Amino acid sequence: MPANVVHILGRSWSCALGFSLQLCYDWYFLGSLTVQVVDKLQGSGKSKRDGWRTELVREGLGVGVIENMKNEKRNDAIWQGKCSGTVYIGGSESEGHFSLINEACSMFAHTNPLHLDVFQSVVRFEAEVVAMTAALLGSKEKAYGGQVCGNMTSGGTESILLALKSSRDYMKSKKGITRPEMIIPESAHSAYDKAAQYFNIKLCRVPVTREFQADVKAIKRRIKKNTILIVGSAPGFPHGIIDPIEELGQLASSFGICFHVDLCLGGFVLPFARKLGYPVPPFDFSVEGVTSISVDVHKYGLAPKGTSVVLYRNHDIRKLLYVFFGWHLCFCGKLNNCMLDNFLASGKQHQFVAVTEWSGGLYVSPTIAGSRPGSLIAGAWAAMMSLGLEGYLENTRVIMEVSKRIQKGIKEIPELFIIGRPDMTIVAFGSDAVDIFEVNDILSSKGWHLNALQRPNSIHICVTLQHGPVVEEFLKDLKDSVQTVKENPGPVSGGLAPIYGAAGKMPDRVLVKDLLVDFMDSTC
Repeated sequence: MPANVVHILGRSWSCALGFSLQLCYDWYFLGSLTVQVVDKLQGSGKSKRDGWRTELVREGLGVGVIENMKNEKRNDAIWQGKCSGTVYIGGSESEGHFSLINEACSMFAHTNPLHLDVFQSVVRFEAEVVAMTAALLGSKEKAYGGQVCGNMTSGGTESILLALKSSRDYMKSKKGITRPEMIIPESAHSAYDKAAQYFNIKLCRVPVTREFQADVKAIKRRIKKNTILIVGSAPGFPHGIIDPIEELGQLASSFGICFHVDLCLGGFVLPFARKLGYPVPPFDFSVEGVTSISVDVHKYGLAPKGTSVVLYRNHDIRKLLYVFFGWHLCFCGKLNNCMLDNFLASGKQHQFVAVTEWSGGLYVSPTIAGSRPGSLIAGAWAAMMSLGLEGYLENTRVIMEVSKRIQKGIKEIPELFIIGRPDMTIVAFGSDAVDIFEVNDILSSKGWHLNALQRPNSIHICVTLQHGPVVEEFLKDLKDSVQTVKENPGPVSGGLAPIYGAAGKMPDRVLVKDLLVDFMDSTC
């Protein structure tokens, strides 16, 4: 191999004439880090499958299977009060709100809203969950349109997928766009990348401002004739900061494009925080230009996992309405210059799928899933009805106060700094004095499970009701962990700091993506 070529895991990196020896050395160094990443991911992936069952047992265990499940559950991490986000309900699994939604889910474990004529109860529950959620976000205000509609989904990702699929088809029918593009800030959730791949939408990711908010001017510069949608978060997952929703709404309106607001985290906090007197900027359908919203009920709505809501400003965005009268096409709105066959090719819906020519009969489905667990819908309805407005207000008061206490505690640790100005219950922090990922490893050894971030390197804690009783313990462990790393810098045995550090430095981002896919492939 020529001296000016570096070979790393089957890929060649050419040190062209004029490149420094230091650069080539850096690439060799990165190659070493890459090998560490591969070994760590592959090693952990293979070990997880050891001892897993590969075929059906000969004789069923009957009720004895419950004891087996209890034994397996004991291997789970201790999450009570120790996890960032993850479990949003306070207290023990066997009592209180936990017990209530478990009973609600159990009552409707056999139901499926696909059979709407059979399970009319869960059909009503879903409609009311959607309506109650929409009411929190402006649906009752006629000035905001008064036509908000939506559906329940399996989670924030599906809500985002459906909103983008509907927006794509809506903009095709409205403007004839067949090569759709969307623009998102780099802080937007990875679900948008998934939607881009699933629905063949070109994705443009724009850097955020120094305040870690969506850069409205930068987004405006990227808008083209094929742009169908822009995105804002309230708040963004990485740093808990609300994007300038009003400015983004004005931008979307001026260009006649869709605007999706990600309220998966904030939907069941921000309306109540505003009522409690916190300075919350406009974020919902009160903002002109907002066409769709995603909001998770299974986060701060304290519903069972697998419950979210996708909302649209009106029915036209969710479905394309047209009917035939002889040879004439009657469209909801004025027929534009697109050819008739463009309307036909776009299908008769935006979100829904309706099939009329199947031998199995007439079929229509509102979401990605066909059959859906009515138990989760019932659990979400039970959660919202049991808590009510006063319950959510009290919960919001608690988590906002804990969040402020954590921010204050972090500011009292001189080696740390908070990323931006958190608007809600996510607090991200980094350090110029110590390796923040090594701090995270020390915290992990103490039982804490926080989220590691990049650009900049940092970690965050998403405050839930679980954190109220342990906030002082967390701040003490955080302070001690920083001191430990400061006095003894270097990776912790078995820790993930080298992996995060190496992955961030690897120049070939496609290789990083391949490693993640290989890791997932080895664990599924």
